[in-house]
This record gives sequence, C-alpha cells and structure tokens, in this order.
Amino acid sequence: MGKQGSPRSPRPENIDKEEKVGRRSLDSLSGNDLLLGRRIYGSEVSKAQGSKHDQSCVSSNKFWKKQHSWLRRNFKSIVLMISVTGFIFCIDSIMVSIFHSDSSTVVQDISRLSNMTLHKNGAQDDSPVQMYSRLLNLASDSLAKNEFKPDTPNFQEEGSSKSSQWKPCADNNKSPGALERSRELSNGYIMVSANGGLNQQRVAICNAVAVAALLNATLVLPRFLYSNVWKDPSQFGDIYQEDHFIEYLKDEVNIVKDLPQHLKSTDNKNLSLVTDTELVKEAKPVDYIEHVLPLLKKYGMVHLFGYGNRLGFDPLPFDVQRLRCKCNFHALKFAPKIQEAGSLLVKRIRRFKTSRSRLEEALLGESMAKNTVKGEEEPLKYLALHLRFEEDMVAYSLCDFGGGEAERKELQAYREDHFPLLLKRLKKSKSVSPEDLRKTGKCPLTPEEATLVLAGLGFKRKTYIYLAGSQIYGGSSRMLPLTRLYPNIATKETLLTPQELAPFKNFSSQLAALDFIACIASDVFAMTDSGSQLSSLVSGFRTYYGNGQAPTLRPNKKRLAAILSDSETIKWKIFEDRVRKMVEEGQKLRTRPYGRSIYRQPRCPECMCKF
Repeated sequence: MGKQGSPRSPRPENIDKEEKVGRRSLDSLSGNDLLLGRRIYGSEVSKAQGSKHDQSCVSSNKFWKKQHSWLRRNFKSIVLMISVTGFIFCIDSIMVSIFHSDSSTVVQDISRLSNMTLHKNGAQDDSPVQMYSRLLNLASDSLAKNEFKPDTPNFQEEGSSKSSQWKPCADNNKSPGALERSRELSNGYIMVSANGGLNQQRVAICNAVAVAALLNATLVLPRFLYSNVWKDPSQFGDIYQEDHFIEYLKDEVNIVKDLPQHLKSTDNKNLSLVTDTELVKEAKPVDYIEHVLPLLKKYGMVHLFGYGNRLGFDPLPFDVQRLRCKCNFHALKFAPKIQEAGSLLVKRIRRFKTSRSRLEEALLGESMAKNTVKGEEEPLKYLALHLRFEEDMVAYSLCDFGGGEAERKELQAYREDHFPLLLKRLKKSKSVSPEDLRKTGKCPLTPEEATLVLAGLGFKRKTYIYLAGSQIYGGSSRMLPLTRLYPNIATKETLLTPQELAPFKNFSSQLAALDFIACIASDVFAMTDSGSQLSSLVSGFRTYYGNGQAPTLRPNKKRLAAILSDSETIKWKIFEDRVRKMVEEGQKLRTRPYGRSIYRQPRCPECMCKF
C-alpha cells in the first residue's frame, strides 16, 4: 500500500467518491465561489494524480491567472451590468405589486359596492357578462401605458369661454306688486299632491308655483304621495326648508302651510279634484285656464292629485317662466340634516378641503364651512357617474344585454309582473328587434359601455369616481369592467358610516338627495341616460351656477351604438377619436331651444343674463 496521494494508493472506487463529492460542492456554489470551487477541485485531482500531471497543473494555473486578470480588468463593467439587471427586476417587481394591489382593490370594491349594486333576484353573482371583451382589453392596455405619464387635464371646460358670459339672475327680476295682486285677487287655493321620487317631485313643486302665479291663486305647501316603488313617506319639510321656500317666493306667490279649515270638507269630498289623467302632458296655460280655473273659482280650491310633469315650457309668460327658475335654483334648499350629510360626503371625497365654489355654496350653504382643512394642497378632484341600469329600466327597454337565454327569461318574467300594460301594447304593435332598438339609441348604457366611454375620453386609472344610482341590474358581475379598470370608486354607503346614514334609512328620496348633491358638486359629471330626471336637474344646476367650469358629459347613445358596432375590428386610437368627437358635440354652447326643459337648460333670458 502506498501513501495517500501517490498514483498507486487510491482505488478506482475512491476516486469516484472524491469526484462525486467535488461535483456536489460545485453544485452548491455560485459566482466567485464557483471559481474557488473549481480551483479546489483541480488541486485535489492534481494531488491524486501526483507528479505525473504537474505540467498539466501548471498549465491550468496559468489559465486561471488569465481569468483573474480578465475579471480585474472588467470588474466595473460586470458590476454595472449586474446593477442594471437588478434595477430592471426591481421595477418589474414594483409594477407587479401595483397591479396585484389594484386587483385586490377591485375585489374589495366589488364587496363594498355590493349593497348598492346587487339587485333583488340574486342571479347577479354569475360569471361576468361582457359584450365588448376585445375593447375592454384594449382599454386596459391603454390605461396601463398611461399610468405613469405626466398628468394631462382630464376635466375639460364646457363648450367655450363664451359660456362664462351667462350669469345666474332668476332672483333679480322681481315683479313689484305681485304679492299684493295675489292677495287682493286670489282666486282660491291650489293643493298639490306630487308623485314620483325626489326629482319628479322637485319638478312638480316648481310647476305648481308657476301655475299658482298663472291663476292668481294661493299655493298650499305641496304634499308628496307615497309610492310603492320609492316607498318613502317623506313630506316637504323632511327634504326642503319650508320657511325659506315660503319667504323667498313671497313677492311672487302667496304660499301657506295648510289649507284653511273651512275648505277641508270640500277637499275630503273630492269636489274639486283634478287628476293627472285630466291634464295633458306638458299642458299649456290655456288648458289650466279652461279646465282648472273654473273649479278654482267655484269651490275656492282645487286639488291637483298625482301632479308631475303637467306644464309645458313654451309658450309661457316671461315672468312665469322666470319664476320656475327662481323656485328650482334659489327657493328649494335642502333641509339642514341633508345639507350637513351632503357636505360631509363632498368633504370626505375632497379630503376635507373645499373648493368653496358658488355651486357648492348655493347648494349647501354654510354647512360647507364646517370642519374644512386649509392648506396649500388643492382639494381632490372627482368625477360623478350616474349609472341608469336598474332592473325596471332594463326590462322596460326590451333590449338585449348579452346575458343569453337566462337574462331574457328573467327580464320577461319581470315585465309580466310589473309592466302588463306594456306587454298588452306590444301584442297590438309591430315588434322591434333588440338590435334595432340599440341602433336607434333606445337602450340604456351598461356599466361596461360607460367604462369604455371614460377610457376613450382619456380618464386615467387613478381617477376618483363617485357612483350615483340605485341597484344595478346584474350586480357585481355587471360592475366588474368598471371596478377593474377604475378601482377608485366610492358611494354614499362607503363614504358615510352606518350611524351617519341611519337618519336616512328607509327614506329613498332623502338618500337620493345625497347623490344629487355629490353629482352637482363634482368636477365632472357623466350621465348614461340623458332622459333621466336626476341627470337633467344636475346638469341644469351645473349650467346655472358653474360659470362654464362644470362640464357635463352626455354620450349620444345612437352614435355610441354605431361606434361599438365595430368593436371587433376598430383600433383603440380610432375609438378614442370617435368617442371624444361624440362627447364634444354634446359640450357645445347652446341656449335653450324652444319647448325644451328650463330646468335642464337654463341658459336663456328668463333664467340667466348674458354680460
């Protein structure tokens, strides 16, 4: 047996074991350790082979010296390369983290919004319904690319600078002696029982003020009918400030809180009852003079029951038209508890910083001055989105929304339960296909379509959105396109605590007033249905008090349907251009056309003055 290290001493199996050990140690090393490992392994082998391999060992050492020399010369370059690679991996990790966080936020947002968006049938938790998956993917890619670009103005000014030339002045043109004329020549008392929800009732109130002035009558403070749809027992004083209303209009119309005792028996016997069906929609002054005035003079009172949109806009005397504006934009102030909750809502969105605009002051009064924070940082800007996609609206439209046979059966069952007259009328008329209804702009926009419009207009992923509306048909699955692309979504339910919302529980009109306030106070208001009464009133307020700086986005449903018909082939850049042109068309400065609502389009001499 020779000494260990001589060529004769190791047996073959021992050499194998040593090689295996060497390989295992190699596997566990990296970088400079790997070089070190190779040197150790090389030295062990050279010792094992003895002097026979000395020349080979010397050659190997020369090779490693050259390698070390190369490493020393290029050390800085290697370090720089490693640093750049590490930086790239770091940025990639941050991006993954951000989008992972956004995904988690989406899940939380869906949970937060569930109380507002889930409709009662419970079928809303099925897999998401998407009609434009390709466009949504393009929108998502566009938002991701623009995420870290410098901010660009998303909040456009309305129309042109000429809009600021129109100023509110409905409260300036008082008619001297109007009250005296009303008291001396009063033809009796007008009672009004208004139907509908908050916005329909508001229109009814101001129409009633105009009719009282037209007929030289005393107006009894309007009452609100209980609706099986709204299920709200609120009366005038629960929503508006009674004394302010009476005092503010006293120079034009005499208003009392209750009908005189001696006339109550007349009302109880329905002797002078005029129902909504006895007055044509948007009736003219002559209709009231011919059908209502004789009853008023005969009985000393008349009761307009189920009153709503029963007074047209033209032709109407200038002073009477102006009185409607004064009622809507000045006399109707929300009750203090609604103002305080509304101002708290807006302050929480704006992080307790207030813009103190004339719009907010007119709407909320002194309540906006409480608990505000002063500082150099500007208040957070936000967009208010009014989604009109409730089950009743969806069912009534007769449109198809991509939910397949299950959706069609569900909506047909709803129509049979709630709209039997509609189905009866459909049997007698020529049917119109869902495709034709969509082409002609008769279908309400889905949350998915609203999302595509916002993305097409360039609103970034971080845009803060206040979501107004009732229960969304399809619930969370329908809302997913919106919450996925725009995770910063809030509602009154998420901004106010249960304790703060408690006074409004089971009072849908009072809750709707909070949405009304948040939409009017927003930096940008986007509607999905121009026929909505809330959207009409909100856009009117923003025109009246906004000084051209309170834009309202009104998608044209017919033009949008034409754009979306190319959803499978259209390029995103072209989609953006067409959507922007569509919305810009609705932004053009216009005075109120003949016959159109003065509540929605107050830019006219009866309401506003041009300077």
